[in-house]
Amino acid sequence: MSAVHQLPIRVYYEDTDFSGVVYHASYLRFMERGRTELIRALGVEQRELFDGDAALGFAVRHMAIDFLKPAVMDDVLTIETQATAARGATMDVAQRVLRGEEVLVTAQVKVACVGGGRARRIPDGLRRRLGLEII
Repeated sequence: MSAVHQLPIRVYYEDTDFSGVVYHASYLRFMERGRTELIRALGVEQRELFDGDAALGFAVRHMAIDFLKPAVMDDVLTIETQATAARGATMDVAQRVLRGEEVLVTAQVKVACVGGGRARRIPDGLRRRLGLEII
């Protein structure tokens, strides 16, 4: 398992529904940013993965989410992201959204590494930076 990456995010009006509560799809964007910033924290820029003949990207293949408690406008949240396993072209990621110590949302995410419209093995260098062994 890799280290836990933490990303602070403030809830803005645009993230909420008519009642001022965070709209469920906003959490998906928050968690996407968390996964992106985890990779960036390892010294890999997204543009590096997309550019060139061996262009790669990550696509969410499966996500299981538990919405435990609501966040509201002006809350400061922490998005925790941790890569937990790798299997050839897929990687498992555990994510949590917290307000202080309070867990609001948990998610188990499976992302697939893709390039040229096909699944591609996660590059060994990235896998090593994540601290993951191929299962």
